[in-house]
Amino acid sequence: MSSIYRETFDRGPGGWISSFASSGNFDSGGAPLGWKKGRMTTRSPWWVDYNHAPPGAGYLHMLFTLNTRGPFGEQTKEVGGPNRFVAGGYSRDFRNARLTLRLRGELATRGAEVVLLVQSKIGDICTGWLLTSRPFKVGKQWKEQSAVLSVNEKKWTALGGRYNRLDYYNVLPLESALREVRTNIMLVLFPLDVRPMGPLKGNPHRLRPGRDYPVWTSHLPEGYIELDTVQIETKH
Repeated sequence: MSSIYRETFDRGPGGWISSFASSGNFDSGGAPLGWKKGRMTTRSPWWVDYNHAPPGAGYLHMLFTLNTRGPFGEQTKEVGGPNRFVAGGYSRDFRNARLTLRLRGELATRGAEVVLLVQSKIGDICTGWLLTSRPFKVGKQWKEQSAVLSVNEKKWTALGGRYNRLDYYNVLPLESALREVRTNIMLVLFPLDVRPMGPLKGNPHRLRPGRDYPVWTSHLPEGYIELDTVQIETKH
């Protein structure tokens, strides 16, 4: 068996949400921020996600997010629009699924890479895995790229959580997470070179960059990325 989910963003975001520094959810024309017919866009500066600081895998920028099941909050429904993945009843069994993306943009990566993040809540734990063995490249021309979501943990990086979030963000087996992706998938920039601006007392990983202390943005990725096609071919 196989099923193919394909999103081209011709009829709205389809449940996808772009990350922007702006707190506004819509542009001046009333369209969801980041969506234009046929594509989604994300643009720096991006928020530094500190929920997975060491002892977790580290800091990341969230670029594009798709929730894989409901119920959805009002803001998610308003910004992402109807979620065609959930409405279509597509399989959440991503074991050995093939993900295909078409991307373009201009990006100063500064050591980070665009990678897939899969998150699944199992019981009280949300476990996240980054497909760090298969990053996606971003250039000025549209390029289609594919990755197989292998169940081999050596191809992934377990995300984990910061010291005070381990009761929620922690590591469970990859195969369990991929068998039913119960939370979301994301494209993220990882890892980030988070450098405090000025001296700090104590362990910086117990503080929140950008909130508890300023950071040198010159060491963080800059640019924009456009996404015009997402396809997920599942095998189960």
